[in-house]
Formats: sequence, C-alpha cells, structure tokens
Amino acid sequence: MQPERFLDDLPVVAILRRVSPDNVIAVAEVLHDAGIRVIEVPLNSPDPYRSIERLDRTFGERCLCGAGTVLAPEEAERAHAAGARLIVSPNADARVIARTVALGLVPMPGFATASEAFTAIAAGASRLKLFPAATYGTGHAQALSAVLPSGVRLYAVGGIGAGQVGEWVRAGIAGFGFGSELFRPTYALDEIENRARAIVSAVRTAIAEK
Repeated sequence: MQPERFLDDLPVVAILRRVSPDNVIAVAEVLHDAGIRVIEVPLNSPDPYRSIERLDRTFGERCLCGAGTVLAPEEAERAHAAGARLIVSPNADARVIARTVALGLVPMPGFATASEAFTAIAAGASRLKLFPAATYGTGHAQALSAVLPSGVRLYAVGGIGAGQVGEWVRAGIAGFGFGSELFRPTYALDEIENRARAIVSAVRTAIAEK
C-alpha cells in the first residue's frame, strides 16, 4: 500500500507530542482501534526516534508512521532511518521538502501564506499544513484554496476540535492534524480512545456531507 493511501482513507493525523517510547505502542493501539491510521511523533518529544522505530516495527504495515517538527534535512534523514514515511514540519523549508521527496517519503510542510504554499509546492509537496489553523480561520483557508492547484490538499492543524471540523471541510480543508485535542501524556487510554472516536466520526461525517 502506498503511504498516501492511509491519508486518503481517513485524512486525520494523530500528533503525539511528548509521547514516550514506553507508552507509544499502547497509545497507537487505541488510536488504531478507533480508526486512525496516521500517527506523528514530533521530534521535540522524549527520545522521538526510538518511538518512531517502535511504531514502525509494530504498525508499519497498518499505519503511516511519521515524524513531526522536522526542521532540517538531516532530521528527515534520521527519521527515515527510524522508519518514518511521513515528514511533517511547522514551516515551508524547501531543503527539507526536497530531501523528503528524494527519500521517497511524504512531505507535509507547514504554511500560512500563498507565497509559502507555492514555495512548498515547487519543492515537491502536495499536502500542506495550515498552521496554526485557528489563528488564521476558515476564511483564510477558503481564500487560499481558490488559488492553489487542484491536486494540492490542505490540512488544518492547531486549535481545532471535533466540533469545528464541518466548517473547515466546507472551507476547502481536506484533512486535519490533532494534537492536544486528541493526546496529552496525562490522558488515560480510555480518554484518548473516546477523543479519537469522536474525531473520526466528525471527520467522516463532514466529508460525507460536503
């Protein structure tokens, strides 16, 4: 299965910021059971490459495992060596995107402006992360959608809950990344599962009703 297929089936990225290698598998099992198939470990988490290695070893065939907060080409290379197939960044760095593409991985760079979006597209990205989405709002996303190439898919990340998913989809957003709305190290597994199921339901409903 191509990595992008996981994003096409359900365009939701679970962002496990501050997850530890000791509990990443238990959290991933809960997310997988709830229907989420894309899991990101930000590099500012404890021992992130070890968490990515564990994720890939256990879920490599069942999920798209990725690295987040990737700021340099060297970090993309190390994440690739650990098993990541998705490289997520908060910014649009053409060097990171180009290296990600060269490694055969899926880039998802962050952007806020049309200039940043077209820079990312020129470097090889077709999935762009509007970040932080809540700061810019649905009107910003809708205006940008009107000028970007039709094959580019926008993901809203930052400050969005399950209750706001519908309005973002109607504004042209194709997918989402959820951080604290879905996971914090202090959340119990059953709470993570409940949050994940609510998000999956909201996204599926919003896409179906679009």
